[in-house]
Amino acid sequence: MMRAMILAGAVMAGFAAPAWAADPALPPVLNDYPTEARAEYVFACMAANGQTRDALARCSCSIDQIAAILPYDGYVAGETVLMLRQTTGERSTLFRGTAATTAVVAELRRAQAEAEILCF
Repeated sequence: MMRAMILAGAVMAGFAAPAWAADPALPPVLNDYPTEARAEYVFACMAANGQTRDALARCSCSIDQIAAILPYDGYVAGETVLMLRQTTGERSTLFRGTAATTAVVAELRRAQAEAEILCF
């Protein structure tokens, strides 16, 4: 239980002051997603949409659009919250009803929806 609380505290601390919001004067980094993260997304997307050349093109487009909208730290935070929401019991409660976690997931969902409109 203590380990879950420490993890929750660390994740919540990351939501308090996102790195991409620290200095709005800095230009956004357009390619801050590691290749491994992009490939993982494309593989999962293709598993859901078919293993075709068309699905490859659309899924690649989708992660590129998400990357243009959402910095990598925001993508990781959103995916982490979604993963932690799938657990059961008290541990998942920390990630279901708080404003910070809801906002992080909403940003990820917004980026995914825009990417789907543009690419699919």
